[in-house]
Amino acid sequence: MELNNKRGNLLLQWVIGVGDLVVLNLLFFAIYYGVDVYYTESIVYDLREVLLLLNFCYFFALYFVPIKLHASVVFLDKIVQRAIFLVTFLIFLFATCLFFLNIGNVLTTFLIVFYVTAVLVFSLWRVLVRILLKMYRRKGHDLKRIIIIGAGKNGMELYRVMKDELAYGFTVMGFFDDNALLKEVLPNYLGNTDEVNDYVSRHGIDEIYCTLPGTQDEKMLKLLNFAEKNMVRFYIVPEFYRNVKKSLIMEMMESIPLLSIRREPLQAAYNRAIKRCFDIVFSVFVLIVIYPFLYLILGTLIKISSRGPVLFKQKRTGLYGQEFECYKFRTMKVNSEADTTQAVKDDPRKTPLGDFLRKTNLDEFPQFLNVLSGEMSVVGPRPHMLKHTEEYSTLIDKYMVRHLVKPGVTGWAQVTGYRGETKTLEQMEGRVKRDVWYIENWSFFLDLKIIVVTIFNMFKGERNAY
Repeated sequence: MELNNKRGNLLLQWVIGVGDLVVLNLLFFAIYYGVDVYYTESIVYDLREVLLLLNFCYFFALYFVPIKLHASVVFLDKIVQRAIFLVTFLIFLFATCLFFLNIGNVLTTFLIVFYVTAVLVFSLWRVLVRILLKMYRRKGHDLKRIIIIGAGKNGMELYRVMKDELAYGFTVMGFFDDNALLKEVLPNYLGNTDEVNDYVSRHGIDEIYCTLPGTQDEKMLKLLNFAEKNMVRFYIVPEFYRNVKKSLIMEMMESIPLLSIRREPLQAAYNRAIKRCFDIVFSVFVLIVIYPFLYLILGTLIKISSRGPVLFKQKRTGLYGQEFECYKFRTMKVNSEADTTQAVKDDPRKTPLGDFLRKTNLDEFPQFLNVLSGEMSVVGPRPHMLKHTEEYSTLIDKYMVRHLVKPGVTGWAQVTGYRGETKTLEQMEGRVKRDVWYIENWSFFLDLKIIVVTIFNMFKGERNAY
């Protein structure tokens, strides 16, 4: 007999937890027997206690980074991110316990190897689990049976999003709506709203999604109370979603709910501190290790290729619309249109060397001076010329939103194909859309991902870099 969804979900969590422990313990023994005995001799007589401690630390870490199965739509980078958080917290706790127990005088190398390997293996394991879970759902298991109340535009759009029902773990039983004419139009019309209670009780519905307009709040409240009494999860799709298609964030002012239209992780001082510390460390490394050699070599070539300074300075729009001087290696002949005309393909103002510098992103390296001074970040929306800011801020509604964070040497829009010349308004809108997405979805790991892709593109060369 097949378990119901709630028990099945709990069983899956236990299966994944046991799998985590198997992976963790096998990995421990593989590293233990794989590294030189010198690095593990301090635990050879306490191996059983150390192994028990490691498993205890896993359960403690799981309290802070739990296994999540209730979220039906999860992206792979988020799975990897949570796996890294779990392993980092686990190994930190494990190492701290060993230190206070006076175990492991020479365990540093062992722990470093164990941590790096565990990050890679655990990430792969958790991604594999998600893939297997989707395959399991496609076979009809672990599915949430849901109904949608209200077959208007919001209800139909919600159904469209859930059309990959099995992969996401949804099976939409159908719609309830008081418009009886929909019976002739919808193949899965189940009845009017008065019939919801009976249907939910008879068919074991797991979740109810209500898309009724605000004018029917009394009806909505009755359905909500019924769902609460019968332990059925109840979700409300707000009517104004049609006009504000965003991920709204709810906050509370005492007992009054407030909906924020934008999630901004970098509003948190902790996240800003992490980003700024990384900017300082990364820019100092570049300016000490790479920049002097680049300046010496490229500076000489720039001077040979055309008259003018090595560095090109241009006023651009930064954080909160403030102006700053952005540095680049000069890629064009000195001209009077530098601050007003965007570079285009086969631009006659460019030098042959400048074309190469732009395609490989080498012209951007002086901007690490801006990063170190705090005017820019390593990753963020690319800073635009003042003329572009003035022009596009009147044409694109959310254009100025991109200035809520510091501009970056590289950014999400650039690594997703929106780099270089913007010939049409649609291209700039696409860039702005990605910049706003970055602001709303920032994470340290997203920054690392953008940096890795940028480095890869440097060696590959970028087609849109003019």
